[in-house]
Formats: sequence, structure tokens, C-alpha cells
Amino acid sequence: MKQNRIDLKFKEDKKLLSIYFSAGFPNLEDTVPILKNLQASGADMVEIGLPFSDPLADGPTIQESSTKALQNGMTTQKLFDQLQGIRKHIDIPLVLMGYFNPMMQYGIQKFCEQCEAIGIDGLIIPDLPVDVYHEEYKNLFEKHGLYNMFLITPQTSDERIRYIDDVSNGFIYMVSSAAVTGAQGSFGATQADYFKRVANMNLKTETVVGFGISNADTYQAATAYSRGAIIGSAFIKFLEKDGVDNIKDFVAQIRK
Repeated sequence: MKQNRIDLKFKEDKKLLSIYFSAGFPNLEDTVPILKNLQASGADMVEIGLPFSDPLADGPTIQESSTKALQNGMTTQKLFDQLQGIRKHIDIPLVLMGYFNPMMQYGIQKFCEQCEAIGIDGLIIPDLPVDVYHEEYKNLFEKHGLYNMFLITPQTSDERIRYIDDVSNGFIYMVSSAAVTGAQGSFGATQADYFKRVANMNLKTETVVGFGISNADTYQAATAYSRGAIIGSAFIKFLEKDGVDNIKDFVAQIRK
């Protein structure tokens, strides 16, 4: 079985920057141009959000971008159509992030087959419980070369984190706070303690921090105790204001 691009990326000796955006936002056909610009700007991994009408874990910025994408006409099939042949242009890991309902409506088997055919490396499904995944879907996902990444929060018990670590491939998504997604200016002591607590558990799976990362300072703080950070809301705001062609400026200011 060929090696997953996520694993290969984590072998690189550096802190990783993963960027999230909603497929079909700002405009329906922006998906591929955004991916090309992110790769050219030095992003290490991209999470493509599958828009959904009831995104529970997302803050207002991502919710609005998701709503706009749906209004633009984005659907699961439309995204798969846009991503046909994407591996001719993109070699960094691509992760689809979405809710389980649209995947079930599409058909889980068919969804996984499409992901494999396109070259998707993994999925993040916030509302798919780890035990349900482990018992019912792990074999199917792995058959199609798909990693499934789970979220942990400051409230997740050590026991639960160890279970997730056992079941996980790729990375564990460390949610920086128990709140919904959204950009913050800095992290507090509670978050720093949580980052340290997880780092000291010496998990076998790499950790990446998401939620609340918006600038070079929060990126540095998040990656002090983890292998990387995920930026969503701040990037979506940037896209809205500065457009798809200036993405390199956004990545440069985070990496500075």
C-alpha cells in the first residue's frame, strides 16, 4: 500500500501549516485556484470544507462561508467534479472536512471511492464518534487509503485521548478551546497548560492545533507543543477581503 501523503509530510523536519477553506467560497469555481495558490505559497496541507447547512462546530465566519458556498451551488458531487485531475497540479496532502450527514446522503462507500480516485488523503468528520468509526467504518476508510482524524478538546479525558491515539492515523486535531472555531489574538494560560498536558502524554500520533489561530503569534504558540497548526476563519476573512490571487501574502505573514 502506498504511503499516505500526510505521513510523508510529518517526516519533514519543520512545523506544519495547514489551511482550511470552504469549497465554493468566495466563488463556486475558486476551489482549484485556492489550492494551487496555497501550494505555491508554501502551505503544507489543505483542509477543504464540505459546506453543510448545520455546521455545529464552526464559528460565524466559517458558517457564513459555508452558507455562501451552498448559495453558490456547491454540492458534494460538484466538489468531486472540481477535484478531478487535481493530483496533476497538487502534491501536498488534501483532507476533506465535513459532517457525516452529507456523506451518508451521498453514500459512504461511493464517497470513499471518489476520495480515493481523486487522491484525497484523509477526512475530518467532527460529528462521527470515534467508537462508531472504529467499529463500523475504519476498515472501509482504510481500504480506500483514507485517514480519519479526530478532534480532542481541553475537556477530553486522558483515557479518551489514549483511545483516540490508538485508533488514529495521520494526526490528532487538538481543538484549542471548547468553543466553536474563530480567530483569536492570543492564547491564555489554560490553553498553554492543555498543550503541555497533551505533549507530555507522548502519544504515537502527531498533534496539530486548530481553532483560534489567526496570526504569527498564535501560530508560534500553537506549534510550541505540537507539530503544526490549522488556520480557517482568519484565512476565510482574508479571502473575502484580499481575494484568491494574494494568498501568498497571508501565508507569509503567518510564517514570518
